[in-house]
Amino acid sequence: MHKTVLGVAATVAMTVSSVASAATVSIACGSVGQEFEVCKQGAETWAKQNGHTIRMVSVPADANEQLTFFQQLLSANSADLDVVRIDVIWTGMLAQHLVDLKPHVPDDELGKFFKPLVANNTVEGKLVALPWFTDAGILYYRKDLLEKYKQQVPTTWQELATVAKTVTDGERKAGNAKIQGFVFQAKAAESLTCNALEWIDSFGGGTIVDETGKVTVNNPKAVEALTFFSSLIGNVAPKGVLNYSEEESRGVFQSGQAVFMRNWPYAWALANAKDSPVKDKVGVAALPKGGAEGKHTGTLGGWQLSVSKYSKNQEAAIALTKYLTSAEEQKRRALVASFNPTRPDLYQDAEVLKTNPFFASLQTTFTQAVARPSKATRGKYSKMSSEFRNSVHATLSGRGSAADNLKSLEGKLNRLSGKGKW
Repeated sequence: MHKTVLGVAATVAMTVSSVASAATVSIACGSVGQEFEVCKQGAETWAKQNGHTIRMVSVPADANEQLTFFQQLLSANSADLDVVRIDVIWTGMLAQHLVDLKPHVPDDELGKFFKPLVANNTVEGKLVALPWFTDAGILYYRKDLLEKYKQQVPTTWQELATVAKTVTDGERKAGNAKIQGFVFQAKAAESLTCNALEWIDSFGGGTIVDETGKVTVNNPKAVEALTFFSSLIGNVAPKGVLNYSEEESRGVFQSGQAVFMRNWPYAWALANAKDSPVKDKVGVAALPKGGAEGKHTGTLGGWQLSVSKYSKNQEAAIALTKYLTSAEEQKRRALVASFNPTRPDLYQDAEVLKTNPFFASLQTTFTQAVARPSKATRGKYSKMSSEFRNSVHATLSGRGSAADNLKSLEGKLNRLSGKGKW
């Protein structure tokens, strides 16, 4: 009888403890492609395993609007966010509002992530985020159309323009009036900063602002790159790209109405979904070089998970962050939605490579990727990026030449930085 009472008491105590420790954890995921749903699945799996509840926080699709949203909430010390998905370029801007995760992640576990991402997420010795998935711009192409017109995958941007014209001319003669040569992201948003940085770097024109903070964007190679891409608008690329972000580009390509597309790796799973018109017709390659003397490059992207200092559920939020960035969860995300892991070992995983064969070459892509100058420009990165993409958008839209617009941009960035001091 005594043992029975003790047993019941222990059970009740465990139940009370479980209920007391249960938390509703809010998480802000992204909204591009399948990201929201895949994030929700992972978070809810963790919650069921640990007796918690998940509250999904909707965020704007545009990255800049997301940043503004987070800055407003965090600056107000709001407890409405527990786990926050942040861009690779936001760590310095938001660090003061984020929990130091270093005491919660053993060194041997931290060593299993890509080292550059861990370094990027470490601000003044504090690990303010864990790497969740990484990105770099890549080229998608229609294998069937290139084969039909006996064309090779282009290795330079100039070749891409030639191949695209050959294929579109042939398709239009065959009655496909809607076919376009090349779609990308030219809306005046952060995605254009990424695209234009790839163009300039591939032509050998540098990174807008160098590591020392010097403004370098006004140079002959950068002028050459932007002049070339402005010549594509209304020719190889539809004028509509001036309003395209990632999803608009994918929509055109996945509907079968484009030969080439620049996008992030997430588009692979969607392009090969069962209901996709281009299923099994798509190939992936490194983005082209800016001529024979140029180089293959893609802008380094990616998203991290952080925990708000103002969370009332920090223990649970940290546990969720560790779960979502674990090897098992990153593998699931790679298999169901082509999200690029932040753990090098998963690029050798046979199951991951079978589902995403192009992952085998992505480690090289990430090694050669160009980083946006967020560290050099610090808290002024957003303003710098805005000035840059507005200048590029003006050039692409025919409002001034690349040479004139970059000269004007140079002056604006020098004034913004205090001549390199930022």
